[in-house]
Amino acid sequence: MFARLIHALVASVLVLLPGNVLAQAYPTKPIRLIVPFSPGGTNDILARMVATHLTETLGQTMIVDNRPGYQGIIGTDLAAKAAPDGYTLVMISSAYTMNPVTLKMPYDSIRALEFVAKIGASFLVLSVGPLLPVNSVKDLLAAAGRRPGEIVLASSGGFMHFASALFQSLSKQKFNIVLYKGGFPAMMDVIGGQAHAHFAVSVPALPHLRSGRLKGLAVGTLKRADLLPDLPTLDEEGIKGYDAANWYAVAAPAGTPRAIVMKLHNEITRYFTAPEMRKTMTAMGAVIDIKTPDEMRKIIPAEIAKWTQVAIDAGMPRAVK
Repeated sequence: MFARLIHALVASVLVLLPGNVLAQAYPTKPIRLIVPFSPGGTNDILARMVATHLTETLGQTMIVDNRPGYQGIIGTDLAAKAAPDGYTLVMISSAYTMNPVTLKMPYDSIRALEFVAKIGASFLVLSVGPLLPVNSVKDLLAAAGRRPGEIVLASSGGFMHFASALFQSLSKQKFNIVLYKGGFPAMMDVIGGQAHAHFAVSVPALPHLRSGRLKGLAVGTLKRADLLPDLPTLDEEGIKGYDAANWYAVAAPAGTPRAIVMKLHNEITRYFTAPEMRKTMTAMGAVIDIKTPDEMRKIIPAEIAKWTQVAIDAGMPRAVK
């Protein structure tokens, strides 16, 4: 209660300042960018790109602060409860709109944040380790059919949990979905043989797919990926209608002044839409898809509704309200 009162006072003082004055003065001290997942994952990679650029252009250090746990909720809650002054930001992803479907939330997912900018999205690759005698989706489904509930499908919760549950539901096979604290640890266990398969996010997985440390079986979009044109889609492999992609965005605590939000949005947009950055993102396996704060306010509730239906269809446990 006391923290909320302080935040309200801070916000009320900031609102009294003209927008152009706020934007010109900001920032006057280091900015913290919270990543609510482990280092090494896509959220972390993109956050560090954002931090490097804004440190250079805004003249103040942006510090990346990894706060993994509870499927990204711990770090996001920390950001949501921070002072709405532009000095705490958070990197969110599709998990932000999935968590309220299955978990009891400490914040209101629609109202807790100001959505600064959606940056883009990455595709998924259903992958297995190099030592597993599986070379196709049909091989994996056959193994699951012979050993129901024994094939470990590593997941990092949130978006990856939904992607895995959707695959299990549409494939009509029983997997052992094991939740990790982040996508990177899950991927490392698949590479090391401690888990059998997982949905690898394209950005961190591409180097391992190219080196042979991971074997890609199919992509999780309805269209083949330009970077991996030889990999079929899951839809082509008989998992009809499978379509899942993970998006990434920068957000701030609700009540952050519009002038600061738009200054950040404009800088992030300028950075990611530059021709050289488009090439970099494409090589990483990511697609640039910039959305404004106003557009994100419409996307968030629509995504929550979408994944609620997926959870119902897949028989996933629902959040207790």
